[in-house]
Amino acid sequence: MKLQMGTRLGLYAALELARDPSRRLSAADLARQFGVSAHHLAKVLRDLARAGLAEAERGAAGGYRFTGNAKRTTLMDIVALFETEPGNRAAEPGDDTDIGQALGRVLSEIDEIAEATLRSISLQTLLRQVPL
Repeated sequence: MKLQMGTRLGLYAALELARDPSRRLSAADLARQFGVSAHHLAKVLRDLARAGLAEAERGAAGGYRFTGNAKRTTLMDIVALFETEPGNRAAEPGDDTDIGQALGRVLSEIDEIAEATLRSISLQTLLRQVPL
């Protein structure tokens, strides 16, 4: 499963913020850590905030902090904020052929397996695998 850059940044940011929910990190600090523009990451952080997973505070001591439940928030919860539904992709040349339909069924099954896996892993579970 190939994820869009915004989705990956959403996962990175949510995981980094969930690592220590009492800590506030600026978009610029996170952007430097992930090697992306602060402007692009700020859009991702706004989406996380709208979903109730992050909170922004302005000012010198401001930044973003995690406000979700890391035990209950799954990787799929984050992915769903940024990706379109697998069944909502645009038709491509060859999709309507016998081979295209057979391949489509396989790819659909792969998407279902990937989604089930992402739904089974919470942020907290993944963070247990990350060194402090």
